[in-house]
Amino acid sequence: MNERTNVTRGLAQRLSSAFWIVLPFGAAALATGAQPGDWYAALNKPTWNPPNWLFGPVWFALYLMMGFAAAKVWNAGTPARRAPLGWFCVQLALNALWSWVFFGWHQMGWALVNLIALCVAVLITMLEFRRVRPAAGALLMPYFAWVCFAAVLNFTVWRLNQG
Repeated sequence: MNERTNVTRGLAQRLSSAFWIVLPFGAAALATGAQPGDWYAALNKPTWNPPNWLFGPVWFALYLMMGFAAAKVWNAGTPARRAPLGWFCVQLALNALWSWVFFGWHQMGWALVNLIALCVAVLITMLEFRRVRPAAGALLMPYFAWVCFAAVLNFTVWRLNQG
């Protein structure tokens, strides 16, 4: 009976880990309906704007790290994981929303507001994850840096294209 219980627990842990690892990619899929397209191509951008081909690999790596971080927090098995995982879901929603606000609805100013809220939510998530599992918080550091960079880029593109 004990061995069977351990097998069941191990399977449940693997399935829940897979859920948390795949979840960020699901949020990304919700945002795929809002693609850059011709509108974005026509915008003035700063010289330090990353090339378009870079965004896919960067986001893939970031989503993977986000998922592993959330799985680590989930697998801590403590009630203290609820708030951090709640913040994780909030920041995922803000992440998916940004693509629609910026690319879909062409609202660069509101997209910046969204990114500022996302930066705050990611920072809170990172700090909350760190309390549960320090490695999980560390896994979110590149994501936080990228989102802050995205906010500066969003602001710059908005300023270059006003009027």
